[in-house]
Amino acid sequence: MTNTVEFAKMNGLGNKILVVDMRGRKDMVTPSAAIALNADPQTAFDQIMAIHDPRAAGTDAYIDILNCDGSKAQACGNGTRCVVQALSSETGKKAFTFQTVAGILNATEHEDGMISVDMGQPQFGWKNIPLSEEFHDTSRIELQIGPIDNPILHSPAVMSIGNPHAVFWVDGDPMEFDLERFGPLLENHPMFPEKANITLAQVISESALRTRTFERGAGLTLACGSAACAAAVSAARTGRTGRTVSIDVASSPVRIPLTIEWREDNHVIMTGPAAWEWAGAVDPVTGTWSRDAAPEKAAL
Repeated sequence: MTNTVEFAKMNGLGNKILVVDMRGRKDMVTPSAAIALNADPQTAFDQIMAIHDPRAAGTDAYIDILNCDGSKAQACGNGTRCVVQALSSETGKKAFTFQTVAGILNATEHEDGMISVDMGQPQFGWKNIPLSEEFHDTSRIELQIGPIDNPILHSPAVMSIGNPHAVFWVDGDPMEFDLERFGPLLENHPMFPEKANITLAQVISESALRTRTFERGAGLTLACGSAACAAAVSAARTGRTGRTVSIDVASSPVRIPLTIEWREDNHVIMTGPAAWEWAGAVDPVTGTWSRDAAPEKAAL
């Protein structure tokens, strides 16, 4: 294979991530390569995190993020944790500063292997999310699915955590709702001109939530870090919980909760695990790939 770069198959709480090392190159992972990689069951993913040389002073890398349909994503918390683990294994560093389309992200790997990512400040203004209609109070907007007199989902909280999110509060287990059917309708609703991540959230206690997410550009995923942040912020904003919660991502096979803290300075800190699976080489133009023979973990 020619024109290849190293990549790692990883996951963040089950969120399927490909970390692609594009350092030293000027080109990008193409949408067609992303689509080809996702079409192969062995490399199917939710997000590609492409690591590029830093573009801004004081940063360690520029991260380009692609969804499995080839579209661009502004943020991916679970994927950022995977990048931190990969670079920490390579360099021995524990603290990183990344530049993304959504802005600057700071992240730290702790001694226990858990990784904290500063996801920045949530944006509540309707133009910043963005929405197609003006709402002064975005903690609860007029949007529902199902019969008018008995909607299945209604009145979501909306915000941007780097990308648009709508959080619907439900009384039952999020896994009991047919999100696979409702998700595409809501993701592509005219209310969201740039589409939106759709999350169902249930309050378990004053300090615990349970979530499930249909991701913009990726579909029904096992986990979504920025959606967990949106649910935590919405819960605190509406008085359902305090400002620090543990989140059980209902669809994740990894039974480790995320910890989300909405700090007084308005920054959202997400802490959770990342897991390396295997490494290989990939052509960033075509998506043609090969897997390394060695099964042990290796740095990028």
